Amino acid sequence: MTERKRTDIDWEDARIFLALARHGSLSAAARVLCVNHATISRRLHSLEASLGHKLVERRPGGYVLTPAGSHAADVAGDMERAARSLTRGPSDGSPGGLVRVAASPGLSAGFLTSRLATLAMRYPRLDIDLAPDLRAVSLERHEADIAIRFDQPEDGDVLARPLATVGYGFYGIEDVCRLAEAGADPVLVGFNEADSTLSRATWLARHFPRARMAFRAKDHVAHAIAARSGAGLALLPHYIGRTSPLLRLCDLGLVPPSRDVFLLVRRRDREHPAIRVVADEVIGMFGQAGDLFV
Repeated sequence: MTERKRTDIDWEDARIFLALARHGSLSAAARVLCVNHATISRRLHSLEASLGHKLVERRPGGYVLTPAGSHAADVAGDMERAARSLTRGPSDGSPGGLVRVAASPGLSAGFLTSRLATLAMRYPRLDIDLAPDLRAVSLERHEADIAIRFDQPEDGDVLARPLATVGYGFYGIEDVCRLAEAGADPVLVGFNEADSTLSRATWLARHFPRARMAFRAKDHVAHAIAARSGAGLALLPHYIGRTSPLLRLCDLGLVPPSRDVFLLVRRRDREHPAIRVVADEVIGMFGQAGDLFV
């Protein structure tokens, strides 16, 4: 067997570089791939040598893609999708490959999971990776193919499509609501201290500075479960509160502000068949469930 030319591209180099591009650090990429830091670094240098370009720059917050690295990550992502499609056998013309969707934990568990999962049945060559995350993931760093994000996005070369305006209210079981509506000091369920800077958490703290926060958790689905147990009132998006058994909307004389939610894709991916199909499906899901949000 002849030795590989230095200018040939090793798919393993590209695959490992893609993980580094998505996760932004040697440690995170190594955890995902179950390899050590040295392997990530060695594969990165091998790919840079093969391409003749520097692909990443080390910054205090992690690795950032260079323009050449951004292009390489695009191509490596296409290679990954093609490799996954290849294992499925000949294409029947339907979209295929892996599409990674990032959304908040509440949207993921409270709305998207049950709906996105049905796509696997309708499109047998299409895989969906739904990643719940409170932070705003970076499309430019290829942490996701589609992001579903609250409030007006400020990313770079991305397309933003408004999906819905999400309304909020206080939800609790009948006994808890009755006491609060009669004028008793409300007992609340909310975000844990690590997430105290989130907009819903700061709004609660501003309007109920002395209220007891009886139970804290990381996302709205957990808040709804705690409220169903009688722990207190939870400030929930209507799409979770209205679909949670035993909970009802409580009238405290205060209406929390609504928030807009957007679908984001990289501009250069707007015509990618699999990404376009998933994006269109998500848009349809929100359109069909419009009354659930307001």
